[in-house]
Amino acid sequence: MPQHCLPPRGQDDALAERKKKQIHKEMTGASSENTCPLLVPMLGRMWASTVGRLTPRVPHSQQFISFLKIHRYSCGPTVYDRAHLGHACSYVRFDIIRRIMTRFFGIEVIMVMGITDIDDKIIKRANEMNISPVALARIYEEDFKQDMAALKVLPPTVYMRVTDNIPQIISFIKTIIASGQAYATSQGNVYFDVKSWGKRYGVLTTIYPDTQDEVVGTDKRHGKDFALWKAAKPQELSWTSPWGKGRPGWHIECSTISSAVFGKQLDIHTGGIDLAFPHHENEIAQCEVYHQCEQWGNYFLHSGHLHVKGSQEKMSKSLKNFITIKDFLKKFSSDQFRMFCLRSRYSSGVEFSDDTMDDAKHLLQAISSFIRDANAYIKGQLVCDPVREDILWERLANTKVTVKAAFADDFDTSRAVAAIMDLIHHGNRQLKAVTKDAGSPRSSVVYGSIISYIEGFFNALGMSFGERQVALGGDNSAVLSNVIDELVRFRAKVRHYALALPEEADAVPMEGVVAAEGAKQEQKEKRQQLIQERKPLLEACDSLRGDLAAFGIHIKDRAAVSTWEIEEGGQVGQQTKKKS
Repeated sequence: MPQHCLPPRGQDDALAERKKKQIHKEMTGASSENTCPLLVPMLGRMWASTVGRLTPRVPHSQQFISFLKIHRYSCGPTVYDRAHLGHACSYVRFDIIRRIMTRFFGIEVIMVMGITDIDDKIIKRANEMNISPVALARIYEEDFKQDMAALKVLPPTVYMRVTDNIPQIISFIKTIIASGQAYATSQGNVYFDVKSWGKRYGVLTTIYPDTQDEVVGTDKRHGKDFALWKAAKPQELSWTSPWGKGRPGWHIECSTISSAVFGKQLDIHTGGIDLAFPHHENEIAQCEVYHQCEQWGNYFLHSGHLHVKGSQEKMSKSLKNFITIKDFLKKFSSDQFRMFCLRSRYSSGVEFSDDTMDDAKHLLQAISSFIRDANAYIKGQLVCDPVREDILWERLANTKVTVKAAFADDFDTSRAVAAIMDLIHHGNRQLKAVTKDAGSPRSSVVYGSIISYIEGFFNALGMSFGERQVALGGDNSAVLSNVIDELVRFRAKVRHYALALPEEADAVPMEGVVAAEGAKQEQKEKRQQLIQERKPLLEACDSLRGDLAAFGIHIKDRAAVSTWEIEEGGQVGQQTKKKS
């Protein structure tokens, strides 16, 4: 039996094993007789940073009764300033992966995020602002959480601050020293002895090779040695330790926090590609020494950089080429950014520009337009020729298979979204409006099923495509939607009345040509009079449509009824942005 697989224990486990095999077969089309665990078909195809001696293994925390439980650790922010779009890209991408695991594969994700709330940058910024490092860290920690909520990033199961785990960090360091892989210096610093770890160190250098050795300190043995504990400088926030007053090094924080929660085995570790080396490499070394294990982390997932258009440099504070999340959300919506992220693999670099954001915006508009037209068709507001239901049912079934396969292949969101857009394309092809209703039955069920699947797909990934839901938002969106419905319906009645004029050909036959001509002339004059009398009503209807369009509410007058849609921003919003 492969390592970390739980042995069978009674009927529940037998049931779980059958469920596991069934899901494995659905995902891969293969038997799982000699395969350990439900997650292998998906994680086995991840482009995880499992190179060299690190070999993919199955999660140790398997509970097959109804779902699989995954332990995941995420490197969180160093809270000394506002988060920018580069951070957002990484966190949104990994939020999408978490949602895929949970919503599409039934895997429960237990996630811990570390918050670095003591660091050189924090101390420096606090001194500049003349406040305590603790106060500064709390301000920007809350700011970060607000940004994540605005981006619809699910919070972790638990946040854990470095300063809340100092005793655990000190104990962790003591164990590494006792193992012979770390040394304390006369100056009160503690370093990990990289040479003592031999060839086991450096496995992730191939993942992010563009790195340099740390600067050799006066009390370091070797250039690659890294700090586990830093001696305190004068007037600096510090804690008492066996090596004197000081504070933790950067890398030891994540190792201690993840080990305190998950023990000696971690299923998934996530972070930006620039954290692969030295940060994640050092975490691996620390944890495998501490736990005396051959492999601590099963999978390291690294997100690609966000590049500014025309530059190969990543977006970062140090390069001063960043856009804060708050500033970005003044111009674009969280759904637009999430679509931007969905259009590429999480592990690849991605270029940010107005053009790439416009592409994402146009995709959202195309999806909204299809859902709106399909709903109008279902309600009888859009009259079309008979629909080939068999084709649409087949397309829907194929799309579901393609999406599941794409997600099982290293979470390929770009391929999944392409499959959804192809389904919409074929759905639109049969929604061609005709002027006369032939009275043929509508194919409401197939279009209702397509709408339900598309909305469910995007809702599962953290986006909103329910009718009117995206643009209205807020707690009162349903009420506002109903109010607009009534307003548009009233306007349609007024407009229909204003246009309902008697036909000129409806003249009543009379004796004699002169009498007939007189009646015809009288009817024509009466019609002209009605047009003049009702003209203000039509002008009022047009004026209302124009006024609502300024707020992003667009009314479409169809043959029998009028429908409406919301486009984010509207003319007022665009004018406001131009003025600012």
